[in-house]
Amino acid sequence: MPSPTTESSLETLADLLHQIGDVPLDRIRLRPPPGTATEEDLIATLEGPVKHICELVDGVLVEKPMASTESMLGGVIFRLMATLVEENDLGVALPGDGPVKLWLGLVRVPDVTFIPWDRFPGGKLPKQKVWEVVPELVVEVLSEGNTKKEMERKRRDYFKAGIREVWVVQPKTQTAAVYTSPTKVRRLGKDGSLDGGTIVPGFRLALKDLFARAEGRLGNRH
Repeated sequence: MPSPTTESSLETLADLLHQIGDVPLDRIRLRPPPGTATEEDLIATLEGPVKHICELVDGVLVEKPMASTESMLGGVIFRLMATLVEENDLGVALPGDGPVKLWLGLVRVPDVTFIPWDRFPGGKLPKQKVWEVVPELVVEVLSEGNTKKEMERKRRDYFKAGIREVWVVQPKTQTAAVYTSPTKVRRLGKDGSLDGGTIVPGFRLALKDLFARAEGRLGNRH
């Protein structure tokens, strides 16, 4: 796996926050102090009496922005993908609270994660609390708390680790973007569909069907 990038130019907390994507301060955990957090600290936030879903980025615990609609949309994608993956024994799909360690010091928590069996050593599930395995596909459902720089950094991290595709779903515009590199992107309009292609064969979800679920009960739609 890749090694983390060391930034010798960091001199202030502002430099550190800029490096992780200029995320809002209310998403930065102060305990432990930013720049000193470890994987054990991350696990503690997930197992404490009050659960905080965080990512570990450059020694900083960054809380994942949570909103009901975005969580529901991520849940729909996960449920449909997980059903297909299980029925066809393709691998494992994780929901939006499943951390994956991309390399030492970097743990991400995508809204949906797909890992095929051939990416697991020996085809078996890891025993660690945070799996050290690189997915083939991740999905990020944007929340208002996500910054542009944060998402750019995430994409760089994902592809550096060896992920093949990143889907970014935008609830505000009811659109999506399919990245096959940090900069190579195919944009999907409201009539587009998320397609698993050769990564998750058989998975296809029309965006209009996905976002219709944000409007209320299916029986009330006309």
